[in-house]
Amino acid sequence: MADDNQWAFPEELRPRRDEVAFDLDRALDAMLLLRAAIPPEAFTAELLGTERAGYAIVIGTDGLVLTIGYLITEAQTLWLSTNRGTTVPGTVLAYDQATGFGLVQPLSALNVAPLPIGSAADLTPGDTLYVLGHGGLPHALKTRLLAKREFAGYWEYVLDEALFTSPAHPQWGGSALVDAAGRLVGVGSLLVQEQEGNDDEPRKINMFVPIDLLGPLLPSMRATGSSGLPPRPWLGLYVQEADGQLVVGALAQGGPADRAGVRPADLVIGVGDERVRGLAAFFRRVWAQGPAGVEVPLTLAREGDVLRVKVRSADRNDFLWKPRLH
Repeated sequence: MADDNQWAFPEELRPRRDEVAFDLDRALDAMLLLRAAIPPEAFTAELLGTERAGYAIVIGTDGLVLTIGYLITEAQTLWLSTNRGTTVPGTVLAYDQATGFGLVQPLSALNVAPLPIGSAADLTPGDTLYVLGHGGLPHALKTRLLAKREFAGYWEYVLDEALFTSPAHPQWGGSALVDAAGRLVGVGSLLVQEQEGNDDEPRKINMFVPIDLLGPLLPSMRATGSSGLPPRPWLGLYVQEADGQLVVGALAQGGPADRAGVRPADLVIGVGDERVRGLAAFFRRVWAQGPAGVEVPLTLAREGDVLRVKVRSADRNDFLWKPRLH
């Protein structure tokens, strides 16, 4: 996502200061523009690019910044810009693979008040919410909650209850979803398409990670750079659902599944002798085998043959670029 301050929402789509029960300008000022540079040799450079831009949210009185983790994965340099024109360098504190949250510490004062943290637990479909981005009111959107439901991503990622909103914000990465009281309830992750009926045109909606997942992890993420939980077993295979089947679309080069002989176009039938149906069920079954490093038995179908392959899983973080210490 690239930030372009020339675009703006039509006024009828923006929140109005006289209709919200919180200080809208203060909330907007908590939004930052984040730019990250990633070395070309980084593991995620080909997939996510070497220049990434998105939003970030000031959540701490000490300037602690929250964003979506894919923006800062393997970042070599980070820059944070406020609505008032201040730009400061930042450093990555943590990226939690399980939730997708990333933490950044500014290396100079931002002089920005934090956005209060709320909860998504009591939100119900139909609730009016607001999506905030960097750039002030022209980049703020009045939206509504469509659903709270499970989400599974092909990169070995599952949320038990993600938040989905419409209309969609076109620059979603790291955006803030706030409730009627101006409290942060979610962090922007994806733009997805949803089709309501067979004859309907797909509509674009946003997926947000609920902020409730951050609280239990935050102390450890700040102190140690990780959630404090054992890393999940990572296979390095990108699986998609197609016509009721789980299809290996691609493999992380040199990753566990690649080394074990899994191939693109293989069909995933099960984990061991247990058949799996659906992407979320497959990933959960893999994670149930044990922590990273455990051997995961996969049952695959390839050109009409059934194969049993044992994949020695890994910690995904071991494949990521680390800054060189001088």
